[in-house]
Amino acid sequence: MNLNEKYKTLLAKYGVNTPLRTAHFMAQIEHESGLVPKRESLYFTSIDGLKKTFYSPFKNKTDSFVKSFLRNSEHCANYVYANRGGNGDQASGDGFKYRGGGLIQNTFKNGYKWLTDKTGIDFLNNPDLILVEANAMICALEFWKENGLNVYADLDDLDAISDKINIGRLTDKEGDSNGYAHRKECLNKWKTILNYKNIAR
Repeated sequence: MNLNEKYKTLLAKYGVNTPLRTAHFMAQIEHESGLVPKRESLYFTSIDGLKKTFYSPFKNKTDSFVKSFLRNSEHCANYVYANRGGNGDQASGDGFKYRGGGLIQNTFKNGYKWLTDKTGIDFLNNPDLILVEANAMICALEFWKENGLNVYADLDDLDAISDKINIGRLTDKEGDSNGYAHRKECLNKWKTILNYKNIAR
């Protein structure tokens, strides 16, 4: 059973109750997590791959510096997510503790605190609770609602939704969120599954 069928009542509670809204929601969580709750890996094996994914933290850094973060997820997370979103410095360990999680990859200490406040589930002290499927779906839907993504889904605006999820804000450039091409593939797949005819180009 697909998650959209399994959690139909929960989706409806958050207004994800039309084929187009559901297609956009399912496409994004499929891209972010493959529809399986998980924690972000941050395990990189190439300098180019790491610098492409985390451009700003490694901007103007030498290859030897970047190389020190390869094949070490905890070290990498604690560096790239330090002093952001309520996280402490690199030594605090917050980057790894509050790395992306769930179906939509909720991130940062502030993000997990917000989810705790919204749901009553103690994600702040136990971030791995976001690996429980039902918890992960609630978290993804809370994020969706907080960011008003049904509005953009109604407009069939894949770029805006992808920006809000991946970059955290709307940008002027179309398709600049990570994995945009795959997000579009997932959207077209879900439009087909849900019998929505307008395919994204």
